[in-house]
Amino acid sequence: MRVLIVGIGSIAKKHIDALNEIIPKVEIFGLRNSQSSPKVEGVIDIYSWDQLPDNLDFIIISNPTSEHYQTLQNAIKCNLPLIIEKPPLANLDGAEELIRELELNNILNYVAFPLRFNPVIQWLKHNLPQKNIYELNAYCGSYLPDWRPNVNYRQVYSANKEMGGGVHLDLIHELDYVTWLLGSPVSSSSFLSKVSKLEIDSIDCAHYWLSYADKNASITLNYYRRDASREVAIVMEDGTWKANLLTNEVTDSSNNIIFKSEPSLKSMYYHQMRYFIDCVKKNKQPFNSFKESIETLRICLS
Repeated sequence: MRVLIVGIGSIAKKHIDALNEIIPKVEIFGLRNSQSSPKVEGVIDIYSWDQLPDNLDFIIISNPTSEHYQTLQNAIKCNLPLIIEKPPLANLDGAEELIRELELNNILNYVAFPLRFNPVIQWLKHNLPQKNIYELNAYCGSYLPDWRPNVNYRQVYSANKEMGGGVHLDLIHELDYVTWLLGSPVSSSSFLSKVSKLEIDSIDCAHYWLSYADKNASITLNYYRRDASREVAIVMEDGTWKANLLTNEVTDSSNNIIFKSEPSLKSMYYHQMRYFIDCVKKNKQPFNSFKESIETLRICLS
């Protein structure tokens, strides 16, 4: 199998690890911006779309969000299956044009939201349909300077609005899994702001409210919480479940653990890649296509 990765950053390296574990003899090509870009073991560097090797199986787009639009335009011409790192775009400009091109060329595509492969989220997806839900509250707060050890947080894309940074885009995972669990809302509203003393020009706090015919959901995201927390509370007719996505535990109203799994970021990327490769082999369109993900982005940017 031969795979092209556009943009070799921290997320791309997780995809590379997953590919090497699933397909030990995989050939990975990296489309780099410059010949001075740091070398990555096991990746063959190329420096333009004209240098693409023959017989590629699929393309992974994992460069900064602000570059996704142009990258997708180039990738669509290759007529190959696509993994697109979240969020699909930095804004909605040109989104409908890209949807049309992907559909016209019948290109299999998937926007990568690995939290869908988190054991807790999958457990909730399986068990919530049997419940009468009144309210869901999701929260994700952590400290941006701690995200990438030994890297100046001021210089990463997260800190820079022009590069597609901002907590609302970085942590769009929460909007994705909430709408995956509950479906599309009837209406939504949001409040996005910069409130901390972090030396960034991007949004560091986001609040969302989603309304359904028979339930409501809220989502809070931030870049400034030093004691990281990622959890979701689901209030139902017969009790409350609290799911902790850092410890991979679900507890009930009496604080009894009703589900538990070992936390593993590596496992989520492994299962996500296996799922996508299986879709490619079967020529089956994955869930969370670019078109579906754009609907999540509309809520994110509302």
